[in-house]
Amino acid sequence: MAVHGELGKYNEIQGAEYQFSLQNSKLLKVDLRHGPVEAKTGAMVAYQGDATFENKGSGGMSKMLKKAATGEGVDMMHVEGSGEVFLADQAHDVLSLYLENDMISVSGNNILAFSSTIQWDIKSVGGGMAGLAAGGLFNVVLQGTGFVAVTTDGPPVLLDVASAPTFADPQAAVMWSAGVTMSIKKDTTGGLKSLARGGSGETIQMGFGGEGFVLVQPSEGHVFGAGGGGSTGGGMLGQVLGG
Repeated sequence: MAVHGELGKYNEIQGAEYQFSLQNSKLLKVDLRHGPVEAKTGAMVAYQGDATFENKGSGGMSKMLKKAATGEGVDMMHVEGSGEVFLADQAHDVLSLYLENDMISVSGNNILAFSSTIQWDIKSVGGGMAGLAAGGLFNVVLQGTGFVAVTTDGPPVLLDVASAPTFADPQAAVMWSAGVTMSIKKDTTGGLKSLARGGSGETIQMGFGGEGFVLVQPSEGHVFGAGGGGSTGGGMLGQVLGG
């Protein structure tokens, strides 16, 4: 007896020498022999060999309080062992990168996993009432040396912010590098007449400058700065602003 067809093209990719390796554009394999990782709670779709999973919640009391106040952050689970774990999130595209004593700022919704050697915290990345209204005042900062995997709702584009003035929809900006500065821009072009017609839908924008990159996904489905997914107001602060 035998099974015939095209299953062979879905065989697991073997022999990866790194902790993180992509099996395809939607699926990440983590080799735990290289050390433990922090992964988005519920992201495990399969594993082989020895692996244990411990729910870490929001990462301690201080991070839990920050998440409650800002809406930003992500529930994580600590994964360790000697086996291989496969991670995914709603069949979104997965991007794997390696930080070498560096730092990136990431929307909490888009974090899939990172090496346990990476430090993370919720920090302010922009100011003003417009920033609060956009839910874009807080973001998750990942810093140190190790692997990071993020998800995007569709294939993203990497923009060099030094090459030209760069702006993005707050719901489409996924992450940016350490040398990038971010500010919130409130576009009032068109005045009252534009507002009366319902506006363009692009009132709040994120402006990027400095040296480095910003990663933008081709979707506005994930609300920037709302770790719970679905709120545009940035947690308790957003509720206060929204009345």
